[in-house]
Parts: sequence; C-alpha cells; structure tokens
Amino acid sequence: MTESLPATAGETVADRELTLGVEEELHVVDLVTRELVPRAPEVLARLDPAEFSAELHRSVVETNTPVSATLDDLRAGIVARRREAIGVAESLGLGLVASGTVPLVDLESLPVTPTSRYRRMLDDYQLLAREQLICGAQVHVGVPDRDEAVAVAQRVTSALPVLLALSTSSPYWMGEDSGYASVRSLVWLRWPTAGDPGPLDSAPEFDELVDDLIASGTITDRKMVYFDVRPSAHVPTVELRVTDSSPDADTVVLLAGLFRGLVLRARQEYRAGLPLTATRPPLHRAAMWRAARSGLEGDLLDLPHSPRPVPAAVAVERLVGDLRPQLEELGDWEQVFDLSVRALSRGSSAARQRRAMARRGRISDVVDLVLADTRGGATGIGPAGAGDTVPAGLFPYAGQGDEAFPGGDVVTAYAGILNVLTALGPAGLRRREDARDDEQRSRGITFSVAGEAATRLFPFDLVPRIVEAHDWNRLTTGLTQRVRALDRFVQDVYNGRQVVRDGIIPEWVINGSPELRPSGALVAHDGIRAQVAGVDLVRDKDGNWRVLEDNLRVPSGIGYAVQNRRLTASVLPELPVPSGLLSVEPTAQLLKRALLDAARPAAGDNPRLVVLSHGPDDSAWFEHRMLAEEMDVPVVRSTELFVHEGRVHRMRDGKRYPVDVVYLRMDEDSLMHAPGADGMPLGPSFVAALHADTVVLANALGNGIGDDKSVYAYVPRLIEYYLGEKPLLEDVPTYLCGIPEQRAEVLGRLDELVCKPVDGYGGDRIVIGPHASEADLAAVRRQIMTAPHRWVAQEVVDLSTHPVFDGHQLAARHVDLRAFVFTGTESVVAPAALTRVAPAGSMIVNSSRGGGSKDTWLLS
Repeated sequence: MTESLPATAGETVADRELTLGVEEELHVVDLVTRELVPRAPEVLARLDPAEFSAELHRSVVETNTPVSATLDDLRAGIVARRREAIGVAESLGLGLVASGTVPLVDLESLPVTPTSRYRRMLDDYQLLAREQLICGAQVHVGVPDRDEAVAVAQRVTSALPVLLALSTSSPYWMGEDSGYASVRSLVWLRWPTAGDPGPLDSAPEFDELVDDLIASGTITDRKMVYFDVRPSAHVPTVELRVTDSSPDADTVVLLAGLFRGLVLRARQEYRAGLPLTATRPPLHRAAMWRAARSGLEGDLLDLPHSPRPVPAAVAVERLVGDLRPQLEELGDWEQVFDLSVRALSRGSSAARQRRAMARRGRISDVVDLVLADTRGGATGIGPAGAGDTVPAGLFPYAGQGDEAFPGGDVVTAYAGILNVLTALGPAGLRRREDARDDEQRSRGITFSVAGEAATRLFPFDLVPRIVEAHDWNRLTTGLTQRVRALDRFVQDVYNGRQVVRDGIIPEWVINGSPELRPSGALVAHDGIRAQVAGVDLVRDKDGNWRVLEDNLRVPSGIGYAVQNRRLTASVLPELPVPSGLLSVEPTAQLLKRALLDAARPAAGDNPRLVVLSHGPDDSAWFEHRMLAEEMDVPVVRSTELFVHEGRVHRMRDGKRYPVDVVYLRMDEDSLMHAPGADGMPLGPSFVAALHADTVVLANALGNGIGDDKSVYAYVPRLIEYYLGEKPLLEDVPTYLCGIPEQRAEVLGRLDELVCKPVDGYGGDRIVIGPHASEADLAAVRRQIMTAPHRWVAQEVVDLSTHPVFDGHQLAARHVDLRAFVFTGTESVVAPAALTRVAPAGSMIVNSSRGGGSKDTWLLS
C-alpha cells in the first residue's frame, strides 16, 4: 500500500520509458507454528530501507526491485531481493511467503505498523485495516508522460481479469477455504478507492478526482488511491495493482511482461488517436469476480471479445497471441510465450495449495507449500541460468550440503533420475502423484496422528534418495557395532550394573531415566533384548554421517520403507535402477528369522510367532498388518491373548494356540493395562510368563533405557567398554544438564543449541535454539532449572537436504535416515531404510509433525 519504486541515481525520464519494476509484499510467518506473525520490523531492521519497506501490518515486508530494462534483469532483481530478505528471516526462525493470503492467522496478535499514518487508517477504517492481511505484487512500467499514463490505464482494463487469474494464490482466509482462487482481491475491493476509477481523459482530470476524494474525507492522502491501474504521483510510471503476490518468481515475470506489452499497445493506440473501446463497468466487475473465483482452473470472461465464458487457457492464449507484435517489439515474445505455457501447465498457486491440503488434510501443509515455492523462487537458478545438466522445467536449486544439487549441477548418481523427472515435467509428476495416492488408498497405506479422527495417506515424495555403496558399507558395520553395545548395556543395567561399578557411566543417569522400568529385570535369561533396533542417522553439510538417536523400544518404519520401494516401482517404473541396488523384498523374512531365533527352549523346534498391535486404531496399523502378512504370522490384539498354566496362548474360535514369541508393537504401559481374552488386565499374567521363561517379548520390557538421551552421550564409551572397539559412527556433541558444568554451558548458549527431554521421541518438546522465540527459550530454561537431569542439549547439525517435488518444482528439504538392525543368532542390517523428510522451513522430520518420507536406494 506504499508508493515507492524510486528512480535510480543519475536516471533520466527517457530512461524510464517502458522500463520495469516490481514491488512484492511478503508475509512473515513463524517456521514452527506456520502462523502469520508481527515480526517484520525485526527483518526490516537488518535490510536496506532503500530496497525494503514496512507496510500497514507488521506481518508484511515489501521489496522494491531495481529499475530493469529486460525481463531477465527484472527476474534477477526479484530473486536477489527475495534471497536477501529470506536469508535474514530464516536466521530469525521466520519464513517469507509471497502469496495473497496466509491461512494461519491470529488477528489479536497482529497490530498495525506504529506510524501516525497507519494508526489514523486504523481509526478511520477499523475492520478494513485490521483485516488487511493480504499481499499483492505491483508492476510498474515506465511512462514519463502523465496524460499518456492516464490514457494507458484506461485502455488496459479489459485484460486485467486474465492477469488476476494468472496470479491467484489466495484460496484460504482465516483458516478456511474461501471457495475463491483469490480471496485477496475480494478483501482488497472493500477499500473505497479500489477497483476501476471510471472514464478519465487526462492527468488533470485524474488529479481532480483524487483531490475530490481527499476533500470528501474518504481518504487522507494520494497514496490511498488504490485503483486497479494508476499513474504514479511520484515516479513516471503506470502501476498494475490487481494481482496477488505469487510464490513463483516467474509468474511475476510473466505478469510484468504481459503488462508491459499491454502498456505499449495502449500507448500506440493512444498516439494513433484510436478510440477507446470501454468495457461496461458491470461486465468488468463480473469478469474480475470470475477470475477471483476460479483462477486458471475455470472459465474467464474474455473481454472485450465476448461476454461468454471461455476456458482460462483460451483467454490466456488469446491475450498472449494478441500482444505478439508488441512483445516482439520489446524482445519479450519467446520468454512470455514460454512462461505462459508453463503457467497453464502448472496451474495456479491456489490450485496447488488445495492439492496440498487434499493430500494430507493439514492447513500447515499449505503454508509449507507456499514457503517452499517462495524460497524456491529465491534461488537464482531458473531457465535463464540453468546448465545443461539441470532440468529447467522443475527449477532445481543450488544448496550447500544438498545431496543431489550441491552446487547447482546434478550429482552423477542422480543424473538418470533427473532425466526422467525432467521428461515428465511438473504436470506429468502431478499425475504420478495422483496415481501414488490411488495406490496408497487401495493398499491402505495410512497413518494417524493423535487428536485427529481420520487417518492420512503416508506422506511419500516421488524423488528417491540414494545412499552410495561406500557410505552404506561403512554404515552397516557401524550400526551393528552400536546395537551390539547398546544391547549389552541394557542387559547390564538390569543385571548387576557392572558398567556403573567400573565408572563408565554415572548411576544417576540410569536411575534418573523415566524409561528405567522394574519389569526390565524380569527377563529370566541372558541373551538378546533388542531383536529389532532402529537407529536415526543424519548427514551434515560436509557429507559426514552421524547418529542422532537410538530406538530399542518399539522402532517403527520397516514396513513403510519396504512399501516406498514398491510405490516407486509402480508409479515411476521408468526410473533407471543403479548397479548394486539392494532389494527390499528379503526384509520381512530377515525380521522373522531374528524374532524366531529369540524363542526359548520351551518353544521346541517350531516356535510360534505373533505380532501384537492395538489394531486399526494404532497409528502404524498398516505396518503391523503388512509385516504380519509377509512373515505369514497372525497379527493379534491383547483381547486375543490369554495366559494359561504359565504359557501365553492365542484364543481363536474357542481354542487355545500356544505363543512362543511376541513381536510387540505397543508401548509397555499399554501392554500392562490392556485387557486380555478373559477381560482381566493382561500385564500381570504376561509378566509371569516372561519370568517363567515360556515366552519372549521382542523387544524386551525396559529397553527404553537404551533410547534415553542422556545415555546417548555415553554410547561411544559403552562401545569401547563392552566390545573393546573404537566407535565407527560419530555422535552429535551432547551436554547433560544434570552435570553442573555442562548445565551452565547449556544455559549460557540456549539460543545456539537444541534442547531435548531425555525421554522425548517423535520431535516431542524439542526446542531448536536458533529458531526459538524468547518465550520458548525462557520456558525451556525454567524446565532445565527445575529438573536438570531430565534434559540434554546438543550442537545444531546442519542437516543435508534432498530434493522433493512440491507440486510444481523441486525444492530442498532436510532429511534423516532410519536404519534397522535385526539381531538373532547374528546381526544383520535390513536392506530397507526409511528416509524421513522435514516440512519446509523445519528440521523435524516426524510424520506426526508434518514430515514425509522417500524411497531410499541403498547401494552395495
């Protein structure tokens, strides 16, 4: 809502003829909550005020590009401004969004910018000002003669609905789907000086109208004239104001190219003395309404050709074709034509946002999409600058630490994959996503999130991740070493604690763990306690692998890792298979072998195995059912189990069937309180059977002590103590708040470290210091001071990123890797690993926190 875009130093009026400039309004959102936040002043304080400015609301940053002569220069200016602003915002834990609206809004927390002008606007306009939570992109074209500028503004009106339709990026308003592709344009039209100013013949007539509006008290200054197209009062330009902010920078370039072509045509007609063909105001309003309603996904009124609706593609193609002479004269024809084809193929941002919502049912996913789109448009890598190895149609990025595009060019291992993705293009990949969703529905590949009634499709990205042979071979050796040491440690904890007597680990670390369970001591035999272990690994930006967490309790993800490979083969069968790719198909049988190896002598020669689950209400029910089917064993609920004469039985059709090994897929507390087949709590009788050594629970009760974040800090010492070997895998430097010296360092560096509760999992209660608010840091400080032994802190690891297809381009997302170790008579690392993907702007990968997954190609 500002009047900006000043001329550069030394610039003459002649230099401004048909030059270009853009003002972009960008929403400021919190990268954790995804909500609009009033923190633009913090961002603007670190930016050049000549290039960035404040808006009415403190949740908006406005960028002003340099004056440009070509579309390429304009794009470079847009990208440079976005990149600079996003870099500052992300250093504050914030993201910037170029879209008409942001769905997640708390009106009470969004005051206006505290200037006298904006406060007066709030007093005068009340609701209009409070709800002005919208962002547009304004395009300026240099027209030094103001009479000519007024005439041009009159003559471009009929094309404005098409330009609005191309820009539509605001389907959501205050958390709800508005039913419109551009609700921003409807909110904007509430202002008394928005829209079409009516017929005007000259600059003096325009100025007289503005003076009358000020005299009426409706507005207080000339900056409050918000006509769809207006001559600037301060710089020699004509300004387009109808379009939404667009996440895709090339959409802004397309709009600028079309608008400049329209301005040139209008000027030519004006100078030739051709009569103005005015659109009747009600028809123009109808055309603008229809563009706001349906964007590129419906029909538009193609005025002045006809009042009858036509498909949006027809209207766009006709406008581009009609402007060809002017675009050729400007040197813009090929670029505008190519960008228009891409825009129609990709569809509007509004439609992409709705697809993101439909895929996962989370409004935060919509914010993640537009965050990623805006960030992707700030990479500086696009059609004009991409090398031959990079698929221009998917807009790859350059990112330090990216596994596929570390410097902008594709890594050799990914070249074949990228060739296929490029050939399919965004539209083809969207069709493959539809096929993926259909297959997931047919197979029931779902998971659920606590607090939500409906299950969701398991989030799966189409771009596979490659772990090359030299990495995987080293990891497998380190993983088995680590799990062997942890298993020995858990045995020792519940049987003598020699590790404490020898001074390897303090006893308070063990005794203070919430996962130390008395039931862990009831295993009546020596031997393996963690038949199934999951180890979470991250790769830093230098390519080094580190262990992030250990999971010896109830590690999940095996079935999803296997199913991801099958989805890839089904949905993208043309992807080239690299040499040495491990098949995931043996995974279930390797798991079964490790579980059966755990059977006690009472089982005899033919031990019987079941998978114990909560059933369909469990978040990972698909995985439980799938693994049971592939191991050819029953999946049971607690109400099917009964302990008789010291042995566990499965009840079916009134008969008892002995059970020797139970693959536990619920937590210990649930097992203890779950009802058995006789209606009584299953836990006490089940524990008696464990103590009688007639059944094995895999994994054993009490194993959570091995997952404890404080224990994690001692794992390298445990490996040396129990195995006499040097650790093969690195950990993340970790500080125990229960140790006074380390606690003091943590409290002094809260804004630099990642704080975790020792018993947390699934991203629960993690506070990432560099991205946390002052309130978050104060809260975690109080918790650490109250119960220091319950908290650890770790150095922030710059996680590697990997490309994902976000609906219309490739974008970088942080990833980790969960590998699985099966231990029976020997230890094996499963040939299926689960890559988990963080949402845009986040480092937390869990599906319950909005993360996704990928097919992982392990090479050996």
